[in-house]
Amino acid sequence: MLRRTLLGLGSVLAVAVGTLWLGIADHLDLYINPRYATFTLVLAAVAVPASIAGLVVVARHGAHAHDGDPEPRPAGGGRLLHVVLGSVAALVTVGTVVAMLVLPPTTLSARTAQQRSVGSASLSDATGAGAPVTLLGSESVDTSEYGVKDWAALIRQTTDTTALVGRKLTLTGFVVPGDDGSFTLTRFVVSCCAVDAQPVGIGVTTDDDVPDEGAWVRVEGALAANPDTASDARLVIRAADVTPVDQPSDPYEY
Repeated sequence: MLRRTLLGLGSVLAVAVGTLWLGIADHLDLYINPRYATFTLVLAAVAVPASIAGLVVVARHGAHAHDGDPEPRPAGGGRLLHVVLGSVAALVTVGTVVAMLVLPPTTLSARTAQQRSVGSASLSDATGAGAPVTLLGSESVDTSEYGVKDWAALIRQTTDTTALVGRKLTLTGFVVPGDDGSFTLTRFVVSCCAVDAQPVGIGVTTDDDVPDEGAWVRVEGALAANPDTASDARLVIRAADVTPVDQPSDPYEY
């Protein structure tokens, strides 16, 4: 019991320290939605002294217990299982924290986007867009700040997409290559954390070579009817220019 308590408190302390380090290094937004960053950091800051205090109290209690009746221990196979599970938990905790502190943080990849079906039928749910999205095509609405998420939701949810044909736009995302010489300009939409990130994208046709998988590009062009009539997406971007760019400091959309 004492060992499990120490392991639990040690795990809390390790994760809290790792979380604070990610916040200090300005990498926390690669793992969670920025709206939860302050709340997460406050909890981590509280968890550090609380877990340290708990470790001290439990260690003192264990020292006093050794002076009296010894703590009963499971025998035979039960003891072996207890040791194995405790060791595995400790290794997982230490390994996770070391990875957070030492390894460079990375974003979700193009391969992950393919595995999670970029541009799937669940797109509108991933964007969190509701009924008002159909108003985005209005001439009175400023679309200059629209990202991949907004345009992807608009294209999928608008009943009559002919009004959007010819609409010029400039968007940045990473490349998920297609099978026909086109590609999907993609961003991950994070609702809570990277675990629930859903890829959303817009098809792009270009006369130039398709950039490498995962490359970040800025696409300038206009919306056009999708030449692939079998696709669920009725519009694509007919690219006038595809420019390689560096990955944005905040690669996700929310």
